[in-house]
Amino acid sequence: MELQKMNGHSRDDGFDALESMAERDEFLPHKSGGKKEAHFTDFEGKTSFGMSIFNLSNAIMGSGILGLAFAMSNTGIILFIILLVFIAILSAYSIHLLLRSAGVVGIRAYEQLGNRAFGHPGKMLAGCIITVHNIGAMSSYLFIVKSELPLVIQAFLGKHENTGEWFLNGNYLIMIVSAAIILPLALMKQLGYLGYTSGFSLSCMVFFLISVIYKKFNIPCPLDEDHHNLTEIAADFTIHNGTDDSCEAKLFTINSQTAYTIPILAFAFVCHPEVLPIYTELRDATKKRMQTVANISILAMFVMYLLTALFGYLTFYVAVESELLHTYSRVDPLDTLILCVRLAVLVAVTLTVPVVLFPIRRAVLQILFPEKPFHWARHICIAVCLLIIVNLLVIFVPSIRDIFGLIGATSAPSLIFILPGIFYIRIVPEEQEPLLSRPKIQAACFAAVGFIFMIMSLSFIIIDWVTGEARSGGGH
Repeated sequence: MELQKMNGHSRDDGFDALESMAERDEFLPHKSGGKKEAHFTDFEGKTSFGMSIFNLSNAIMGSGILGLAFAMSNTGIILFIILLVFIAILSAYSIHLLLRSAGVVGIRAYEQLGNRAFGHPGKMLAGCIITVHNIGAMSSYLFIVKSELPLVIQAFLGKHENTGEWFLNGNYLIMIVSAAIILPLALMKQLGYLGYTSGFSLSCMVFFLISVIYKKFNIPCPLDEDHHNLTEIAADFTIHNGTDDSCEAKLFTINSQTAYTIPILAFAFVCHPEVLPIYTELRDATKKRMQTVANISILAMFVMYLLTALFGYLTFYVAVESELLHTYSRVDPLDTLILCVRLAVLVAVTLTVPVVLFPIRRAVLQILFPEKPFHWARHICIAVCLLIIVNLLVIFVPSIRDIFGLIGATSAPSLIFILPGIFYIRIVPEEQEPLLSRPKIQAACFAAVGFIFMIMSLSFIIIDWVTGEARSGGGH
């Protein structure tokens, strides 16, 4: 057997050779009556290398970028950079595990990897986690549209307050945005077609980053007394900490909020449901080529995250709020540049929603219609139903923060750490990688880290609920 001959060479060389064989054949044939097994993703990719980078970068880039300056204020600059590097490397390694597993069996669908590893329960588990996580992500983006778009329209119209017109109602606006912008993009047959909108979305976030850097040199510290809201925040910090260093950058900081930073950063790099769909549609797809797409995307987002957090923090220091744009608005509500930035962020999150919708539709198709060929009616119906569900969530759930927190605490560690690790251990044959080999031990440790993240995140949420109830029960 060629597989056994490979074992005479280094294990990694043999493994790469096996993967290249699989990729030359597009998908490995399986023993099913002597004919090749049909796969959901069995078609030739046509998306260019650059467009694939745009799509994956857009999938990584989330609304969490607005909270990174606040995260840095709770860790200090050096500790934040260490954590950011650590999470970025782990995310790249996680994608490496997914691609290796896909290369062994010739399958480029997350749900089918679950099926190969654990049978139908594994397929259902992967599909459900992807669906729940991405519905949460879509809802968070539309929540930004619901809260920010009325304020932007109000500012452009020169109104000082919301006077109740229908076009200033966030519920109506998200329905209009969903029907007019998101749905047509979500009806594209292939994810690769969204490369152009993803590129434009990323351009909007680059504009946001440039504005954050520019504002660093235009907002004084300490803030003028006119900006009393933020001055009070800094003063409150001084009272509680007994120091007057509200304009001093901290290199290392440990406080009650520091523990939340690790989950926030981990969630900032979640793009794993989109990796295999993008891999499927990549032109001349190989594991090495897709890993390069992933590495470039992660590096680009790492730089954007770091610069946004750094300059946002160095602008406001202890006065920075959990939502960076809100902090700028409190300094000068009528600032034209910040108004344009808010509009750019709205465009960016709106154009990200269709990219996030594709893996949910794929998961639904894998669970409900695994053997059915592509059909436009089914394709359109699932997209419409998903958008209706997300719109209803955003409209009728008044405080969805805790629900999203619970979803994020379970789905994000599963998608980044747990599932790629256990899929790798189960799928890679023991002839290639024995159970006690270094790569499989690393994968097992990686999955264990995911369980630790999950337990930590859930613990923080439960403690928050308990202490919050205690505070409210105390008559405050």
